[in-house]
Amino acid sequence: MSVVSTVARGRGSIVVATLLAACLLAAIGASSAGAKTVWLCKPGMKNNPCDTDRTATVLKGDGTSSVEKSPASKKTPPIDCFYVYPTVSGQPTAIANRNIDPEQTAIAIQQASRFTPLCRVYAPIYRQLTLAGIGIGAPATATAAESKLGPADVLAAWKDYLKHDNKGRGVVFVGHSQGAFVLKDMLAKQFDGKKISKRLVSALLIGGNVTVKPGKDVGGQFKKIRACRKSGQIGCVVGYSSFDADPSPDAAFGRGNGELGSSGPSNLQILCTNPASLKGGTGTLKPYLFASPFPGLLGLAINVVPDVATPWATMPGLYQAHCMSKDGASWLQVDHTVGDTRPIFTANIGAGWGLHVGDVNLAWGNLTDVVRAQSKAYLKQR
Repeated sequence: MSVVSTVARGRGSIVVATLLAACLLAAIGASSAGAKTVWLCKPGMKNNPCDTDRTATVLKGDGTSSVEKSPASKKTPPIDCFYVYPTVSGQPTAIANRNIDPEQTAIAIQQASRFTPLCRVYAPIYRQLTLAGIGIGAPATATAAESKLGPADVLAAWKDYLKHDNKGRGVVFVGHSQGAFVLKDMLAKQFDGKKISKRLVSALLIGGNVTVKPGKDVGGQFKKIRACRKSGQIGCVVGYSSFDADPSPDAAFGRGNGELGSSGPSNLQILCTNPASLKGGTGTLKPYLFASPFPGLLGLAINVVPDVATPWATMPGLYQAHCMSKDGASWLQVDHTVGDTRPIFTANIGAGWGLHVGDVNLAWGNLTDVVRAQSKAYLKQR
């Protein structure tokens, strides 16, 4: 889910500038108010949005369809996932409180629930920069102190989980957009080169501008955590931003030094790992789209909601993807499969943002394939 919606198309520079300032201020070392962690998703909790029906209608290119049953969840999956959601809060203040609103519930279903058969999913509520805080709707401005609260909440939740729930289990970190920015900073401080990195199954930091040295798999955001380049590789990072055309010179993603909006020249490169083909080249994406409208203002960014009787729809063979580098940008290029004329189901909100709103949904099946292989490899080496 994107940090912007179609409402913000004409305000790109304001949104980017505001987000950039917030990201620069969001230091992980800040302390929160010390409040107890509020969990959006946690094993055993009632009405857990990360453990919902995953039955999907398979919409085929020839116009026929079939039903794909909800993948069964193991009673206790062998690894855990720690998920941090993107900018979704429609609260009128610049910084969200810790209420669980419909937007957080919806994004957990859309971006985390399909991992549940593979891992126990933990997802904290955090005081994120809201849509208003990035200039969408009636804008609001966060103070420097307020901007530090969200990363501090995530760090406190991680330490809470580590103390009470982890018990030495391997962990996959999953974050998109603002969630990926928060996680990559936390991982750089808490994991990179540390002993605890042995518990890192992988980090899926999507739409988060993870940096590497040009032509390398490490050396930017992380010094030791490398890019995932083959199936079953563990202790590595998957990072990409989706576009269906070359990113514009002022693109919010795929360019710069890793900070959102830093589109100028940089001695670093934005990481692209193709979830459909980690080894490189072109792969076929396995998209899954939730078949209910997204609540609130962000719902306007979705241009198609599938009309199916199941909670999900999937369109096999609709998209192919490959990583591209050109004119200082690095991104995941998404194209229709040759001869397929079905409409793009995810919102394209301008060249600067590309297909950011669909980064996760476009590759849902591929991401679960990646984690499944990593989980097996991690358990084998234990």
